[in-house]
Amino acid sequence: MKKHVAVLMGGWSAEREVSLVSGAGVAKALEEEGYTVTAVDVQRDLTGLIQALSNPRPDVVFNALHGRGGEDGTIQGVLEFLGIPYTHSGVRAAAVAMDKAMTKQVLAAVGVRSPKGVVLTRGELTGGAHPMPAPYIVKPVDEGSTVGVTLVREGQNSPVGDAWTFGERALVEEFIPGRELTVGVMGGLDDDCRALTVTEIRFEAQVYDYTAKYSAGHAVHTVPAQIPDEVAEEAKRLAILAHRTLGCRGVSRSDFRWDDSKTGTAGLYFLEINNQPGMTPLSLVPEQAASVGISYGALVAWMVENAACQLD
Repeated sequence: MKKHVAVLMGGWSAEREVSLVSGAGVAKALEEEGYTVTAVDVQRDLTGLIQALSNPRPDVVFNALHGRGGEDGTIQGVLEFLGIPYTHSGVRAAAVAMDKAMTKQVLAAVGVRSPKGVVLTRGELTGGAHPMPAPYIVKPVDEGSTVGVTLVREGQNSPVGDAWTFGERALVEEFIPGRELTVGVMGGLDDDCRALTVTEIRFEAQVYDYTAKYSAGHAVHTVPAQIPDEVAEEAKRLAILAHRTLGCRGVSRSDFRWDDSKTGTAGLYFLEINNQPGMTPLSLVPEQAASVGISYGALVAWMVENAACQLD
């Protein structure tokens, strides 16, 4: 008899609506794969969540939450306390991966190059002085789905004016011209960890923002990316290295910029890792999996069968 899976979705982050779409897709696919599924719309109510996971108690939790509270170690801590195996990364890996500045520091220690950057407080960001020559990127330190990502161009009077509403810290990075690449990774820390493929993302906006990610017609995905083999292989190597170094498990996705005006891999820069990638119809990891012969249903079933609880 197949497992009973509770699919957590919704949450209270800026990505709530995307999470609901991801969760609905996952729940439907798991039912089609023969699992017993309970969908749980997570609110900011710990007692209610514990009750939902107690009667009946699931064998596994599929964590389809996105953003703060869902992929930053918070919900993972609850599931560890309850002793229920869950998909995706554990508490520590999730917390570090969600913090873009911390991720950059950790990965720099193993030779992963990322754009030069600095963390600013809200006051420093809105104070009017440019922290580096434009153009540069401003993004929240701990949001996902490119929520709040802003390109500051030459000639702007201040980085973001008084409009910053994404927390007390922001990461400011040099803008890398060129092409947007992303690599999905499946596995844990062992030799079975594999990179799926490289996708190139082309989009209408200046940056690959929330609208481009989740609105049909705003971005074009080329799978696999039409790039030199050495660049593709290096992107996959770095994605696996990031996944393993941070201690991720299940599925992750690493994003890169590639300045194709430079020779070989000299223009390849790591941007960030998503330790809980989206599972919507427009999401990149399911698309990459399909390109290498892994159906959506097979992907989510694999994630369920490889769920874990560190306190087991």
